[in-house]
Formats: sequence, structure tokens, C-alpha cells
Amino acid sequence: MHALPWFATAGVNAGDMPLWLTAPFALLLILIAVMPRSPASIKHLWERYYAHTAIALGLAVAGYFVLRLPDGSAVVLHAVREYFSFISLIGSLFVVAGGIHLKVKGEATPFENVVFLAIGAVTANFIGTTGASMVLIRPFIRMNKIRVSAYHVVFFIFVVSNCGGSLTPIGDPPLFLGYLRGVPFFWLINQVIGQWLATVGAILAAFYLLDRRAYRRVPRAVQARIKEPETWRFEGGINVLLLLVIISAVFLPDEFFSREIVMLGAALVSWKFTPKMVHEENHFSFGPIKEVAFLFIGIFLTMMPALGYIDRHGSEFRVTKPIHYYVASGSLSSVLDNAPTYATFLRLAETTATARRDLPADASARPPAEAETIALMRADPTDARLIIAVSLGAVFFGAMTYIGNGPNFMVKSIAESSGVRVPTFVGYILRYSLPILLPILLASGLLFL
Repeated sequence: MHALPWFATAGVNAGDMPLWLTAPFALLLILIAVMPRSPASIKHLWERYYAHTAIALGLAVAGYFVLRLPDGSAVVLHAVREYFSFISLIGSLFVVAGGIHLKVKGEATPFENVVFLAIGAVTANFIGTTGASMVLIRPFIRMNKIRVSAYHVVFFIFVVSNCGGSLTPIGDPPLFLGYLRGVPFFWLINQVIGQWLATVGAILAAFYLLDRRAYRRVPRAVQARIKEPETWRFEGGINVLLLLVIISAVFLPDEFFSREIVMLGAALVSWKFTPKMVHEENHFSFGPIKEVAFLFIGIFLTMMPALGYIDRHGSEFRVTKPIHYYVASGSLSSVLDNAPTYATFLRLAETTATARRDLPADASARPPAEAETIALMRADPTDARLIIAVSLGAVFFGAMTYIGNGPNFMVKSIAESSGVRVPTFVGYILRYSLPILLPILLASGLLFL
């Protein structure tokens, strides 16, 4: 898809915008991070009014653009168009994946757990980290019901909900934003397959060591039961075909909302024809996707000034090398949602690449469209590594906390409802992210970038 350049063709000068206009964006992200862990009374207030808050902040920024900036309405329309594409993909995957149910019996050995997580990592690139998490977390818990522990859930989040889905635009929301901005569908997988294998492999190796140690402590009688043949049953087969429809829709021409219509149509068919029993067994509800839909319309609108500021001042930041982008985008993706973080740092990477080129200093010259800029960056090995660094930083580091990526909290909630004692927000970071995941991610960046 050729994304409409937000500021170049609209004639919007970031210098026309006051810096305080980025405050709604920062405020919304802080609220998303802090409010769900506030005292009960405040948390209840947030749950009741989060949609109103996100929409109000978004409309305030959009109103300023439309009323005060030259051709600002074009920027707003593009933001809304991109949001619609984004939520159509995420929402349709959520609904269709919610109609697939895997039943398992028996118990898994450490090796079988590793194989299951590896399959989940691959699957995430076809149905998204959200879809893969929704489909696979309950079977994974049932596979380990005799000895399931907190680390099973944590490593599922590491692999399936985040790092696994870093190869295709369908895999994780940030990468779909890159696709909307001009990164070809299959370009990234050809660039990062080696780093993906090394990173996911290292995480799975760490999991195997932990799981093997725990398995050895299981009484022999229980181990004998674990080694009994497993029985699998699959329900909701029509949704596999609908997933293929959604994936195929990504390649449709970007005209007349054809792509989004097909995706939403597949979701509607899934909702209508999936047996009610399957939804009940999956404890399916529209609550999670409703929250994502409302929060992200606010995010897409409030982040417009931040993108405009980076357009004008990005070259002044001292983030120039791939490893800088990897760590910087990853650090913010750890505590903020990784989709807007990706969009912000991809914009910064474009300014870094543009500043590196000896372009004529003609103030009247119109900058190239964003898709054209991305194409120029992909053609240059040095600049291409900036795109790679932003992409992997945003996706990989989303696993560092429960709030780094949307599926993380959904997995936590499902695990808790299944009786699994999951780590607290701080415990997740101190016991698993910092001592296990962070060294793997840093080593991966230093080795490959």
C-alpha cells in the first residue's frame, strides 16, 4: 500500500504546531500504563470512562489540526483511514481466532512444550500475535495442568504473544503500520529470519532449562501419567478458511476499502456460523477488542503532532545507529504500546536517512512521499538496517512488561481465570524480563545489528 504522506503532501509544517500539542499523546499513553493498576475506585472510574477520555483527547488534537493548520484536515483523514485499516485487521483476527478451540488431554513434557511454543511462534506470523495467543493459551495451560506454573505463562507471552510474530505485517500490529507506510509484505522476513531464529531459539532454550528442572521434581507417578498418549480435538474448522481469507485480503488493492470490507466480512461470517459452544469454551467476549478500538483511535489522532515534530526536528536527536534505534524503540515499547512507538521511531529513522543524503537545500522543494522514502531506505543497506532495528525493537521488547503489547494482558487474564498464579507486574519484570529476556534481546541486537 502507498501510504499518504502525513505532512509532506498536506503542506503541514511542524513548526506551526506548539510543542504542548504533543501532551495529549503523552497523557493518553501514561493513562493506559498507570490506570489499570490504580486503586480499585480509580481503576473502576477508568474502566467506565476510558473510551470517553481517548476520544476526547483525539478530537481535541484533530480539531486543532483542522482549524489551525494549513491542510491539516488531510492529515486527520489519513490518520482515520490508517486507523480503520489497522482495527479491521486486528478486530477480524480477534473474532475469527476466537472461533477456534483446541481441546487437549494428558500432560506435556518439556520437549513437547518447546515444540508447542515454536509452533506458536510460527503461527503468530499468519494469524497475528493476538490471534495465536487467543487460540493457543488455553490448550497450553491444559497441556500442563498438573504442573503449570507462572513461568509457563511468562514464556508463552515472550514467544507467542511477542517475539514470534516479527516476520510479517500480520504478525504484530507495529509491522502492519510499517506495511501501511510502504514496507513490502515479504521484505522484512528476508532481512531478519536469522535474528528471529536466534532470538526465539535462545528464549526457547531458556524455557527448556527451567521446564526440565521443574519436570524432574515431579513425582514419578505423575511423570508416568504425563507420558501417556495425548488426545487432541479441533473445533471451529470454518475459521481456518476465514483466516486464509483475511490473510489474502491484505494483498487486495487499496481502493474503495476493499481490503477492510473483506476482513470485516470474514469476521461477520465467523461470528454468525461458529457454534455457540466454541465461543463459550473459549470464554469469548468483545471486551478486549472494544478496549483496543477506543484507545487506538485516541492514539492515532493524538500522535499526529509527535510525528510532525519528528519530521522537523528528528535530525537533531542523537539516535543514528541501528543499535540505537533497536534499544530506543524497544525501551519505549516495553512500557508503552509498541504500535505508536514503532510509528514514531520509523518516522525518526526516515529523518536520519534523509539527513544522511546530500539533498538540495531548497526550502520550496516538496519532500518525497513516505512510501518513496521507505523505498530509498530499503535500497541502501545502511538505511535498511534502521527499518529492521525499529521493527525488531518494537516487537521484541513488547514482551518486557504486561503492557508492552495488547495480547500480554489478555493472556495474563485468561491464565488467572484458569487458576494459574501469574507474576505481579513488578514480579514479571524482576524475575523474568530483566534476568532472562533482556540479555537475550541485547545480545541479539549487538550480534545482528
